[in-house]
Amino acid sequence: MTDTTAPAPASPPPLRPTVHFMLSHPAHLVALGFGSGLARFAPGTWGTAWAWLAWLVLQLWLTPAQLASLVLLSLPLGWWACTVTATHMRVADPSSVVWDEVVGFWIVLLLWLPARWPEQLAAFVLFRLFDAVKRGPVGWADRSFKGAGWRGGFGILFDDLVAAFCTLLVLALWRTWA
Repeated sequence: MTDTTAPAPASPPPLRPTVHFMLSHPAHLVALGFGSGLARFAPGTWGTAWAWLAWLVLQLWLTPAQLASLVLLSLPLGWWACTVTATHMRVADPSSVVWDEVVGFWIVLLLWLPARWPEQLAAFVLFRLFDAVKRGPVGWADRSFKGAGWRGGFGILFDDLVAAFCTLLVLALWRTWA
């Protein structure tokens, strides 16, 4: 008797983001941080730097209340964009998806500014450290919501929200003791 079961078709390989991919869907444009996530080296750092620069420009025209509204709207927008883009790329948490860094660092800046340049740089370094190393609560958050669909999109954002909280906690303690 012969085996008539066909082998399962191989799943397509993950997609590598390109400018064409980024411009092919509005979710990709947002999730890839308007191009900052296309960096070949350290896209999360480039996404965070883009967030910082964008915030400095936006605060010239927007009131603190409008900036807070922008951050609040960026969360569901990012959840959607990260979910769609990760699904299209066929990767649970693509490193080129940097909207999570953007929103996380915007939260830090919203709650930390006004601050002098060295304090802003300290916030940037702390946020990147917490996000990249993923120890303690950030690591727990990163592991807790992996997956596809809405859960995966939320998981992409969640560890950066925890990294933002940890950053703000350290900055608050620093300010208290300084």
